[in-house]
This record gives sequence, C-alpha cells and structure tokens, in this order.
Amino acid sequence: MHSNDPLPGDIDTPSTATPTDAASTGLALVGQAMTRMRLLIGRRFIGRIALKRMGTGLELSDIDAIGVIKRIGNQQEVTVGAIAEQMRIDPSRGSRIVADLVRQGMLERAASQEDGRRSLVRITDAGRGVLAQIEAIKHETIIEATAGWTEEEIDSFARLYARFTAGLEAQFDRFEQDEA
Repeated sequence: MHSNDPLPGDIDTPSTATPTDAASTGLALVGQAMTRMRLLIGRRFIGRIALKRMGTGLELSDIDAIGVIKRIGNQQEVTVGAIAEQMRIDPSRGSRIVADLVRQGMLERAASQEDGRRSLVRITDAGRGVLAQIEAIKHETIIEATAGWTEEEIDSFARLYARFTAGLEAQFDRFEQDEA
C-alpha cells in the first residue's frame, strides 16, 4: 500500500452493502494481515520476548494467569476456578499455576469477604512489577514495529485498530449469544 492509498478502516461500507473493488482489496489485505497476526499471537512472540528479557524463570502460562487476575480483579473476586475458566484450562492445571506463583511471591491467597470458605487470589507487588515489565516490553515492541511511521499514522492506526477490534468483539458477543 502506498502512503496515499486509503486505509482499509477509512472505507465506510454498511454491512448490507456490497464492497467496492477498492474496499474488497482493502478487506482482503485486512484478512491476510489477520492471518499473519494470528500466527504471531499463536507463537506468543511478545510474551516469549518478555520472558527472555526478564529472565525470571516464569512461563507463558504464569504471565497469562497474572494478566487474567489483573483484567478481571476489578469486576469480581478472583478464584482459581475463574482463572482457569478465563485461560480455558483445566481447574487442576489452574491450581498448579497459582500454587507455583504463590511460591514465587507473585500471587497471594486471601479469604473472601463474602464467604470465608472461598480462597481468593491476588497479585502481589512482585506480580505487579512483572506486569509492568511486560507492558514496557510490549510498548517497546510496538515502537519497533512502527519505526518510521509518522505520529499521524500511529494515531490513525491506533484509532482504527481499536475500532476494528471493538467490531470483532461485538460480532463475537452476538455469536456467543446465538450459540447459547
């Protein structure tokens, strides 16, 4: 694509309309980029880069668990079961991951204020430090990937990518509702 070509997200086509040839070409490019991105995500390249740079001995599943707790912790009490569900793993595997992270000082267990029999999981300062390092490495990776882009290009991409992702999330939500 040349710098004067429209970005795929710049083309507003209602979902009932047939895309123009230009939009079809743009949509094909988006589809191809999504496939490449899925492969990169599947290879967990940012997480692997972060773990290598940090040298903490953590595994990808460890940073996933800590990230899940951060993401859902403001909305609900976090239990091992909730972590396992979010990570789409067996509860016994979730329990082993949490136990290992507790031993490493990344997580701590606490009693639920609603039900003292329930054990909750919280991130410690050390765990928050790991998350901060991972976010910094993710930021560096994005900076490297957008090297040579203008501020305007980065701003446009950020807005369009967020909008595109929100559209995909809405589609997924509708899909899940239809499946229920």
